[in-house]
Amino acid sequence: MSKIFAFSIRKDEEPYLKEWAAAHPDVEVDYTDQLLTPDTAALAKGADGVVVYQQLDYTPETLQALADQGITKMSLRNVGVDNIDMAKAKELGFEITNVPVYSPNAIAEHAVIQTARVLRQAKRMDEKMAHGDLRWAPTIGREVRDQTVGVIGTGHIGRVFMQIMEGFGAKVITYDVRKKPELEEKGYYVDSLDDLYKQADVVSLHIPATKSNYHMIDAEVIAKMKDDAVLVNVSRGPLVDTAAVAKALDDGKLFGFVMDTYEDEVGVFNEDWTDKDFPDPLLKDLIDRPNVLVTPHTAFYTTHAVRNMVVKAFDNNLALVEGQEPDTPVEVG
Repeated sequence: MSKIFAFSIRKDEEPYLKEWAAAHPDVEVDYTDQLLTPDTAALAKGADGVVVYQQLDYTPETLQALADQGITKMSLRNVGVDNIDMAKAKELGFEITNVPVYSPNAIAEHAVIQTARVLRQAKRMDEKMAHGDLRWAPTIGREVRDQTVGVIGTGHIGRVFMQIMEGFGAKVITYDVRKKPELEEKGYYVDSLDDLYKQADVVSLHIPATKSNYHMIDAEVIAKMKDDAVLVNVSRGPLVDTAAVAKALDDGKLFGFVMDTYEDEVGVFNEDWTDKDFPDPLLKDLIDRPNVLVTPHTAFYTTHAVRNMVVKAFDNNLALVEGQEPDTPVEVG
């Protein structure tokens, strides 16, 4: 009987893990709520493969600890693989899968909803009403249909985001190093990122994080944007120089900021800081601003998406364990 061990299983994931296990009685399934580390890797002893999801890096030490247990088949329940030491994974002969498409709609919907709330100054109005101030002015909103929305990245999430924004009546332009023929045919693409920054009232990021695009949104780029632009990042935290964004908000260059991912989120997001000293002054400053909407990496967090992440990761891992081709392999190396 094959055995699959899962790390960092949350309470909301348990029903879908049990659903998968019930549908595969010939596979032994075990799990923990602990993250995969060099110390916890031993929990998977005897397993043929592991299913994982975490914001921590998959360091050489962590990968070695798994390999020491005879486990080199690893299936991520998420998209991002930028936190895996691929050189070590290749050296140890790891086979890795991810779940690149679990629910583009979940993330795109969240981005659109938050963008519309920033444009309508919803947070400011909510705060006024909470204090009994029901006056309109000066909290006047902007209509989505009056905006030019610049979308960086036309993968699954970016394209759903474009569709929803067009449903509002917005003009959508986009940039991607890999153009989709059907979008190019319809004239969505601009020639350069500078063109997009110059034209867009809303700039929304829908790309993975790589070494080459670290802090691609910095002070120099923000200066190229239109005055009163809204920046949206529901992709990866390292894409944005957060301190530069805060200064642009201070200076009035940016109208607002939507942030679901943060470059220093590990150890802060998905923790309860009630009645505790908050560990990150910059993040606290952003949370408190009336024109910034921060969510703790929850754009993906829907029942639809979570089920897909769990089920597809286990399907992939079983394929690896059985020597079959998984649906979504990751190139290792």
